[in-house]
Amino acid sequence: MIKPHYWLLLSILLCMEMAVAEVTVFSCEPEWKALAEEIGGERVRTFSATTAGQDPHHIQARPSLIAKLRRADMLVCSGADLEAGWLPLLLRRARNPKVLPGKSGYLMAADQVEMLEVPERLDRSEGDIHAQGNPHVHLDPENILKIARALSERLAEISPDNAEYFQSRLEAFQARWRDAIMDWEARASVLRGELVVVHHREWVYLLNWLGMQQLAALEPKPGVPPTAGHLASLQARLKGEKPLVIVRSPINDPEPSEWLSNRTGVAQLVLPYTVGSTENSKDLLSLFEEIVSRLLRIKL
Repeated sequence: MIKPHYWLLLSILLCMEMAVAEVTVFSCEPEWKALAEEIGGERVRTFSATTAGQDPHHIQARPSLIAKLRRADMLVCSGADLEAGWLPLLLRRARNPKVLPGKSGYLMAADQVEMLEVPERLDRSEGDIHAQGNPHVHLDPENILKIARALSERLAEISPDNAEYFQSRLEAFQARWRDAIMDWEARASVLRGELVVVHHREWVYLLNWLGMQQLAALEPKPGVPPTAGHLASLQARLKGEKPLVIVRSPINDPEPSEWLSNRTGVAQLVLPYTVGSTENSKDLLSLFEEIVSRLLRIKL
């Protein structure tokens, strides 16, 4: 027989758990899971639908994800149609009114920032074009600050009793983040004006922040795999224009960048795209530190 004081202890522990983790956050990508943990601390439970080893454009709306979203208090995603292939299906099947558009529990990062590469017209023959602009907004650390503020406000709306806690964590994060931005920008000032060839166009916000310029992309059109003819044209072009580096993420096919690097002498570089992409990118701060450090090693 279980003694009464054991029941009392169990009840206390359950109450403590409920007080600590009051908001369940379903994030579409690892960067938003990491940001929710920064702002929510012990008052949130977090889950990411994708891992650093997956392309967030293309995942399956698995039953396990539907179940997770059904129990969530908040949904945080990149938006701008990055998840258009699977998130609408998840929302329909989860039937969770807390995380529908227009609710406090529905937060799209792209809605909080100024978008780059907004197309003047939509033409699907041009590849994977996003109507609202380039969705990879997390790769500008200034955007992270704006999204962090919006996230803190939404968490406070969902859990008013924890509003002061979320605000204090936001302020602490902002202070650390601003100091980090100043350090990254000072060290990376030598990169301004440098030309870069990218595999996919996910780096536009990073390059814009650092004052670097995208010379070309290995993909002839966004989302279209590199072709032999396109790579040959890039080889010819790079004879006259010498970029600093050819950049790809860990999930990109390495063969096109290796082919072009071997024929032009331009260094190739793998940059972590999100939290967990590399061993040293375990949170948002270390993600940007790793990006800046790897670019500087090529430059210096």
